[in-house]
Amino acid sequence: MYTAFFGLDEKPFSISPDPRYLYLSQRHADALAHLIYGVSESGGFIQLTGEVGTGKTTLIRSLLEQLPEKVEIALILNPQLSTKEFLRSISQELRIGAPKRATVKDLIDLLNEYLLRAHAEDRRVVLIVDEAQTLSPALLEQVRLLTNLETAKRKLLQIVLIGQPELRQLLARPEMRQIAQRVTGRYHLEPLSAEDTVVYIKHRMKVAGSRANVFLRRAMREIYRQSGGIPRLINIVADRALLAAYTEDRTRIDRRLVRRAAFEVFGKRPERRWWPWAAALAAFAILALAATSLRQPAPEAPQQPLDMPPADEAAPLAGAPPAGPAAGIPNTAPESTEPPSLDSLLAGDAFALDPDAAVGELLALWGVEREPALGTACEQAEQHGLRCLALEEGSVSQLRSLDRPAVLALIDADGAAHHALMSALGYEHAELTSAGRTHRVAIADLTHHWYGEHLLLWRPVLAGGRDLAPGTRGEDVRWLRESLAAIRDVPLPGTASDLYDPELEAWVREFQSARRLTVDGIVGARTQIAIRTDLGLADAPQLSRVD
Repeated sequence: MYTAFFGLDEKPFSISPDPRYLYLSQRHADALAHLIYGVSESGGFIQLTGEVGTGKTTLIRSLLEQLPEKVEIALILNPQLSTKEFLRSISQELRIGAPKRATVKDLIDLLNEYLLRAHAEDRRVVLIVDEAQTLSPALLEQVRLLTNLETAKRKLLQIVLIGQPELRQLLARPEMRQIAQRVTGRYHLEPLSAEDTVVYIKHRMKVAGSRANVFLRRAMREIYRQSGGIPRLINIVADRALLAAYTEDRTRIDRRLVRRAAFEVFGKRPERRWWPWAAALAAFAILALAATSLRQPAPEAPQQPLDMPPADEAAPLAGAPPAGPAAGIPNTAPESTEPPSLDSLLAGDAFALDPDAAVGELLALWGVEREPALGTACEQAEQHGLRCLALEEGSVSQLRSLDRPAVLALIDADGAAHHALMSALGYEHAELTSAGRTHRVAIADLTHHWYGEHLLLWRPVLAGGRDLAPGTRGEDVRWLRESLAAIRDVPLPGTASDLYDPELEAWVREFQSARRLTVDGIVGARTQIAIRTDLGLADAPQLSRVD
């Protein structure tokens, strides 16, 4: 339904075990190596376990596509069978002809004859039993007896048991000790980590033909939080999020869409979701209590978030400003020798819940005083030839390269967004400003609460502020050529061309790569900002250095 809308060749998050979509995290790579070893070496049982949906069956499919030479596989996907049915299924997998009325002994004799022939021809035979935790004790005993098919030097049948964690519990029973003692290799497949989940989603989208970043980074992190890193749940939530975006005619998926998709999938509200009215009531109750205790009027609630699009996660509608000492009472508490942690600053509401207030502080660095009666900070920025650039993804190194102050969205322990102006940046510390107060924080601390969402102010080259792509013409293209030539220290012959030609595109891509920007040859806002930074233009504030 949505594949054509997103430019996909097929659905990227089908839960069928397609090996083309296998993403080998370190855990999955180890598990696959475990299986390949199991089918290559003689021995007893190989045991692979993992939670439901962690990718065990997909690993089996991948194994079947890269079998070592002279290895035959008998794969039993549903072992809830009688002993005779189980043995007949093995015979069918190995294409051993067996009479319809063959007894259990007949089937074992036929299998033994086949295994001896395979051994004489230097072929290995491996039995893989999926969902092995459902094996009955009687059938497990039969599986054990199959390992008795051997020559004087080696076992004729290698057995790999794959199942859920209950398989470990089953084999740990005292009556199963004869089988447990024959298990020569064990591996437990864990869910994906947060970073692996991001790479996993990108990998599947790429295999399906995607050429764009459909899922914003914070959306992918939310998918991890909702799924616990279990690939099957990742697929289900991501697929539902794509469908939701399609129905809303949206080409990018944010955290809000992921949460709604998760609610539809799991049938319950995700954790730590505070509806605006609930947050407002809670804040009102806190303020009322503070007013009663201090006998001071409660402060006004800040405005709703205005100018931090895209609205990936709505900020609470009400909150208290940073608490200061009571009027007329001197603050005699000694200052701490250590700067407060970002955790404590967020818990103490040191930063604005209203992003427009933070953008107003950024606007002041550009020499423009925000006047709330005249509209939002971004609206007032446009009246002075500036533009707001709100981005869902970013890194400290990119901000350092752009060398521009930025408003960061910081996420607290409850998932609420606080907004602070990064006014200075070093290699170990940054300075965050809010309500006129500056706080020094460690970069390592910052990265735990900042997922990349930020807002910059920039001045377009021309009034249009358009993106420049190969094939376009105009004075802004001439500016681009002259600017990159100056940065490269390359003289231009005569008048610079106003055509964005292949030579200029190569310059742009080289510049983007050096500045850690998206290398696409399109000169958008971030690339223009980086160019102006490298030119050393004095018409924009820069990040001061701290450390």
